Amino acid sequence: MTDRLTIDRMSVRFGGLVAVRELSMRVKPGEIRGLIGPNGAGKTTAINAITGAVPIASGRIELDGQPISDLPAHEISRRGVGRTFQHVEPFADLSVLENVLVGVGRHAHVAFALAVLGTPFARRQEREAERTALAIMDTFELLPYRDTRAADLPFGILKRMDLARALAARPTLLLLDEPTSGMSQSEADASIAAVRALAQEEGVTLLVIEHNMRVMMALADTVTVMQYGVVIAEGAPAGIQQDRRVIDAYLGEETHADH
Repeated sequence: MTDRLTIDRMSVRFGGLVAVRELSMRVKPGEIRGLIGPNGAGKTTAINAITGAVPIASGRIELDGQPISDLPAHEISRRGVGRTFQHVEPFADLSVLENVLVGVGRHAHVAFALAVLGTPFARRQEREAERTALAIMDTFELLPYRDTRAADLPFGILKRMDLARALAARPTLLLLDEPTSGMSQSEADASIAAVRALAQEEGVTLLVIEHNMRVMMALADTVTVMQYGVVIAEGAPAGIQQDRRVIDAYLGEETHADH
């Protein structure tokens, strides 16, 4: 079986700083892969490189066996790579439903002329898009906010909306950057359960950055740990929790924070 995502000795540099050094990773179709590490480990930079937001200095990235390293970001997105951001970027003046419909629209194939003319086919497509959006919103308990402007929502609900919008686009690979930050524990638990259920139902492969270790241990099939731009450990969540290198990396971060 071809890996969904293959990263082969990828490095990312910013001037003289090596943010990611020869990262290699293979993620299977349908897998939920966790990516953890202390602040500054290179996690978000790795996701930015996969999506084409930053160029790689060396190495190779493949999606379903096809190279994407040199493609522009919009082409990588078109091939089925979606993402959420640590800091949500909503369409502030649109309602929650309209924001989620943006995600559905990325997967729709209605000709512009048909949509403008309001043909019966276009109207059917619009109704189907709304049904899809509402179903995903229901999964994330967003229906009470259907007509609320994104600008008027608290951060935790915005994060749930961001997850719903990303999944509405039906990506084959979805990269989640701190998906539960700003949520209460109950919101985080419910959102992660919804993400896992939808990912399994749709066959979506997930690569997730998450500082909440309780969430990560409940979500991920395999966890990759980075520190100073390199991988220091990889394995099942239970083993990672006991890995001395991982424990030392996080204890070092906490000690540094205390000072």
